[in-house]
Amino acid sequence: MQQRILGNSGLKVSALGLGCMGFTQSYPPYIDENEAIALIRRSVEMGVTLFDTAEVYGPYANETLLGAALEPFRDDVVIATKFGFNLDGTHDIQGASGRATGLSSRPEAIRSAVDGSLKRLRTDRIDLYYQHRVDPDVPIEEVAGTLGALIREGKVLHWGLSEASEQTIRRAHAVQPLAALQSEYSMWYRQPEEKILPALNELGIGFVPFSPLGKAMLTGRFDRDTTFDAADFRSQIPRFSPENLDQNMALVDFISALAKRKHATPAQIALAWLLAQGPHIVPIPGTKKMHRLEENIGACEVSFTAAERVEIKTALDGIHVSGERYPESQEKLTER
Repeated sequence: MQQRILGNSGLKVSALGLGCMGFTQSYPPYIDENEAIALIRRSVEMGVTLFDTAEVYGPYANETLLGAALEPFRDDVVIATKFGFNLDGTHDIQGASGRATGLSSRPEAIRSAVDGSLKRLRTDRIDLYYQHRVDPDVPIEEVAGTLGALIREGKVLHWGLSEASEQTIRRAHAVQPLAALQSEYSMWYRQPEEKILPALNELGIGFVPFSPLGKAMLTGRFDRDTTFDAADFRSQIPRFSPENLDQNMALVDFISALAKRKHATPAQIALAWLLAQGPHIVPIPGTKKMHRLEENIGACEVSFTAAERVEIKTALDGIHVSGERYPESQEKLTER
C-alpha cells in the first residue's frame, strides 16, 4: 500500500483508509461483530493504516468495535474519531441508529468526549481527532484552543475539522494547526474544488474525502429502478430519489465505460480519480465485504495519463448531478 502524508502535519497514513461507519450505522444489514473484526484486521494485513470512526456512530458501538479489532495492531495504525454531538438518544441524525440532540463543542463537552473515546478505543491517545460538525454556538478559536491543550497533554496527537467552510478552516488553523479536513468529495460532489482544496493546499492541510464512492452510487451497483429500504440512509437523500436517480445514471454510465477501457472497476476509477487530485488526499471508502475491500485497495494501482485527466474533467463538467446530497435537516450542518 502506498503511503501519504496529511499536509504539513507529518502524519503518515495509507493512501486509502477504511471508513467504518457502515459497520454499525446507516447502511443495514449490518454484519456480525466477528465478521467486522475479521474485515478490519484483513485491511491491516493489506496495508491500510488509517481507520475512521466517531462516537456518534452507533452511538458508541463503532468505537467499541474498532477498539477491539485494532488493539493487537495499535502501534501500527492511525485511528481517527470525532466529537461534537450531544448524545442522549432522542434524535436520529443519520436515518439509522446514530442519535444526537444537536451540536456541542464546549470545552467540557470535548474533554468528556475524548475520555469516552479513549476508553472505547482501548488506547491512550487519539491520532486524529475531528470536530464532527462546526458548532455555531462555540467560537472555533475556543475549540482550537481546547484541542491544542489536549495535544499538549498527549491525549490527542493531531486534530481536524469536518464539513467546515474555508473561513472556519483558516480561523481554526491560525490557533492550532490542522492536520486534515474531512468532507465529502467524489466524482459526483466536486464543490470542494472551488474554495476548499485551494485553501488546504495553501495552508498545508490534508484532505480526507468521505463518501468517495458516492454512497456506493459510483460502484455501478444501482440502476434506474433501484429502491432503498426505509432503514437505509439513502432512502432519505434527494440524489437517490427515483427521478434524480434516473438522471444521475449518466455519471455512472461514463465511469463504467471508462472502467472497461482501463481494465478496472467503476469503484477503482472513482477512487483512483480522487487520489490523482493531489498528494495529500486520502479517501476513506467503507465496505462490509471482503471482496470489495480488495477491490478498493486495487484502485491504488490505477493511474491516468494527462490526456485522460483532461478528458475526465471535461466529461464531469458536462454531467449535471441532480438532487441535494443530504436531507434538508442535515444540509444546514455543512460548511459552516
